[in-house]
Amino acid sequence: MAGVSASTLRLWEAQGLIEPIRTASGQRLYSREQLDRLQEIAWLRREKGLNPPAIADRMGREDASEAPAGAAADVSAREVPVGLKMRRLRQAAHETLEDVAQATAIPVSVLSTFERTSVGLSFKALHELARHFGTTVAAISGQEDHDGRESLVRAGAWATWPPTSPGVTVQALARGQTLMECHRFQLAPGASSEGTYEHEGEEFLHILSGSLEIVLDGDKFFLLEAGDSFYFESRRPHAWRNASEQETVVVWINTPSSF
Repeated sequence: MAGVSASTLRLWEAQGLIEPIRTASGQRLYSREQLDRLQEIAWLRREKGLNPPAIADRMGREDASEAPAGAAADVSAREVPVGLKMRRLRQAAHETLEDVAQATAIPVSVLSTFERTSVGLSFKALHELARHFGTTVAAISGQEDHDGRESLVRAGAWATWPPTSPGVTVQALARGQTLMECHRFQLAPGASSEGTYEHEGEEFLHILSGSLEIVLDGDKFFLLEAGDSFYFESRRPHAWRNASEQETVVVWINTPSSF
């Protein structure tokens, strides 16, 4: 997708031009923003003939020019990256990365990368991290910032959660501190929760397109196709995966706000 070899990607990483996300097993992952950066690096190298130091200098100046003045000091809660929010929660709790890793079973390296880049956590790990700090994924995403009693969200105007998990796009169908968390999940082929999780409440999902595999209690398997609906208690351990070769779109509702 970047138009270069794997060895070139490793070289650019060693030269500090790109910092991929690392999974617990050491696998490299690239976000959409990082892929865009890779393509720009390749273009500067190929078309402009710039060497790595010149590319680093040019892209550093571009990054600085795109950042609004005073952004670090005056930024709304919705604009704060989710990784930074997690770091602030950890610091407020007077916990180290090692403390959080021991409590959640998420490796320190993964936690550190997430705090810096806001990506690299599985859906299961993100939920575990939110629960550890006594909050919810929806609250961290900024979904609860809306204070109005009514919530009208026009078609296609959904607020999107920060893209923390590869292939998983979550869009809010309602805003504010509601009793129901209403979301639209877009799942790329192969996207999954990457493990089993559980929480308080109940949930309902309806498959708009594609298909979804649901596993409850570790041994109950359900395959949902377009048009199917499913309801279960959230305290039951559950996991999910898009095992099809096309995108799956799901309306997913949790109540109360515990996810």
